[in-house]
Amino acid sequence: MDIKQAYQDWLKWFSSDTQITEELAQVKDDPKALEDRFYRDLAFGTAGMRGVLGAGPNRINRYTIRRAAAGLADYLRLDAGQPEGPVAIAYDSRRFSDVFAKETALMLAARGVRALLFDSLRPVPVLSYAVRHLRAAAGVVITASHNPPEYNGFKAYGPDGAQLSPEAVAGVTQRMAALSYDQCCPMDENQALEKGLLTYIGEKEVDKDYTDMVLSLQVRPDIVRRVGPDLSIVYTPLHGSGNLPVRRVLSEAGFSQVTVVPEQELPDPAFSTVKAPNPEDPGAFTLSIPLAQKVGATVIIGTDPDCDRLGVCVLDSGGVFRTLTGNQIGCLMLYHLLSEKKKAAALPANGACVKSIVSTELARAICDDFGVDIFNVLTGFKFIGEKMQAFEDTGSHTFLFGFEESFGYLSSTQVRDKDAVNAALLVAEAACMCQNEGITLYDRLQQIYQRYGYFVETVVSNTYPGKAGAERMLEIMKALREAPPEEITGVKVLALRDYLTGVRTAGAQRQTLDGPASDVLYFELEGGHWLCARPSGTEPKIKFYAGASHPESMEKARMTADKLMAGIQALAE
Repeated sequence: MDIKQAYQDWLKWFSSDTQITEELAQVKDDPKALEDRFYRDLAFGTAGMRGVLGAGPNRINRYTIRRAAAGLADYLRLDAGQPEGPVAIAYDSRRFSDVFAKETALMLAARGVRALLFDSLRPVPVLSYAVRHLRAAAGVVITASHNPPEYNGFKAYGPDGAQLSPEAVAGVTQRMAALSYDQCCPMDENQALEKGLLTYIGEKEVDKDYTDMVLSLQVRPDIVRRVGPDLSIVYTPLHGSGNLPVRRVLSEAGFSQVTVVPEQELPDPAFSTVKAPNPEDPGAFTLSIPLAQKVGATVIIGTDPDCDRLGVCVLDSGGVFRTLTGNQIGCLMLYHLLSEKKKAAALPANGACVKSIVSTELARAICDDFGVDIFNVLTGFKFIGEKMQAFEDTGSHTFLFGFEESFGYLSSTQVRDKDAVNAALLVAEAACMCQNEGITLYDRLQQIYQRYGYFVETVVSNTYPGKAGAERMLEIMKALREAPPEEITGVKVLALRDYLTGVRTAGAQRQTLDGPASDVLYFELEGGHWLCARPSGTEPKIKFYAGASHPESMEKARMTADKLMAGIQALAE
């Protein structure tokens, strides 16, 4: 892209937009800032299009949103063969989310695609449910998930309610590439309403049915009705869209002692009480823990702005609140589901769970114990959604649970993305079962480790900003791919799975991998340990993952994981 020409084009195209022109004027004499804004078009990744708010094609603004919506509309009309299906649109509490949602709706309308726009903020899982419930051709959520407040994004969904498949993303991207930003002009709102191309939807169309569906996922509602009123829970929505649906579901299930962190209850696009609105970060619970101690709660739950991720803190036997990892939360829910279904003789013979390749292998040990198949998929919950659809199409398996280490969980088949409302109810129910036995969730976690062994996983994100950073990321992955190590910190590499080439190499043996291509390298190590390198699809970073286990010692498992992480970090320098 010619940076100077692109800069002049934007000044010309959007001369009437004072916010854009003033912002561009501020960076005209800053070559580095200009390059970062104009060296590329913001692209779709594993979770759609996400970026920093601002002017330019490598930023999130009304014009990049319009172009994404136009590309989606053209893909649906011209490639997917679904001109009659509407597109459901939701948004969270971020800056300009409501504005971008309306821009999306009116851009779709301008290209002849009906838009169903929620009348106020809604979580990702409600949108995913709505796509299926309303028989929509696609869905969009305006969100940047758990990113810092300067971000926003455009997350797109297919007719199955899952995030767009790689093939659909390629199709939308191709349609977007054919469009100039100045050509993407939305329809007037009144005109769209008069023509029936824009419809606002509220609680009666989706919310009650969604709540009823989540409540139907309970495994032991009898225990919840009896013990739930005595279980004290603290909840923080972190200023996001989970506030109403999470509280509604917990209340209707029978949890009457749910205390919401007052400073974080209402929407706040600045997320002023946290460094980042991310329940993966223990700092997100800084206000929750003193409140939990005050009200006598044993469980704290938190959801991110679009309410697809759930974080959990639990009270240990020493009276200290422990922040759990995503893998620990997922395994607590998985064990609860399988053990209670088995007790109730409700565990299907063809039951299956699905996890990402970088999620804990403790889940496999649990599933093996209960005779349940477990499948690994690429990182990105849409791949879990694809597996669910395959089960449904073939009848081969009954989906029971899916999760990612990045705090995403699902036990429903009527939602096809991470669902923190569903997860909040599952965690609360599991805590009920523990309270009924006179123990805590933390005690349950220790029981799981004692039964299956101690598993530790770590993740480190290396950030590579700007054009130079993008080039460095390519160099690192190329070096690891073309000259893979035979051992890492003294631990032998048994095999390398290269998901970009679709080949697993173990010595002289080569095996074809199932699934789509993705720039991911997975090192299978001696002793059942593993490492993985994965560039982010939406952010300028490479994520490095390490997993290790030990049959008797958490400390030894942690030492091995830390050693392995140090080893792969050294290779990436």
